[in-house]
Amino acid sequence: MQQEAFAGLKKIPFLSQLSDEVLITLAERAKSAKYPKQTMIVSEGDESSSLYIIISGKVRVFSSDDKSKEVTLLIQEQGSYFGEIALLSDQLRSASVVTLEKTVCAVISKSDFIHWLLNYPDVAVILLGVLSEKIKQLTGKLREMALSNVYERTIKALHELAIIEGDISVIHNRPTQQELASMVGASREMINKVMHELTKGGYIVIEDKTLIIHKKLPSSW
Repeated sequence: MQQEAFAGLKKIPFLSQLSDEVLITLAERAKSAKYPKQTMIVSEGDESSSLYIIISGKVRVFSSDDKSKEVTLLIQEQGSYFGEIALLSDQLRSASVVTLEKTVCAVISKSDFIHWLLNYPDVAVILLGVLSEKIKQLTGKLREMALSNVYERTIKALHELAIIEGDISVIHNRPTQQELASMVGASREMINKVMHELTKGGYIVIEDKTLIIHKKLPSSW
């Protein structure tokens, strides 16, 4: 686990600039945690205060209201992380995290991280910049939800999930229509309609768990 945690820590922006020797001292504090598919790792409002590094698997980060309406904030996979905000504050968890498949995480507790951070105060300055950028991203998502329609939010999400392969864009392990609906704040029925029209128009092709964008998606519908 130490080696896997070290590899994961190297991918975190505010830690990637540190020497291997320094990161190893943090990786040594990581503990392995395995979660089956559809397991809630963190619940919104929890007092949990640990950093999670995804060694393998896939999770969904979401927020919900008192009527259980959910909005997906992020889909995260191997090499990404969550919980860094809780490391430097006493606030309750601001979002929930659920596994979309079997997932293994390296977990570093707040107490272990703070004890480590006291020896490397320069990291705190970098971390503040990272947190500021994350807040900016979430604010932008809320603005997008308020000002754009379902179609615009859907194609934006597809572009963000896709990677360019030659002349096409591809989404491997594509989200389900329900997951996509939660990501853009819409009903599954609306997403079904959008995807049907995009498929009918020859813009996208869905092959099992892969979605291929063959040509530029219309900016409006």
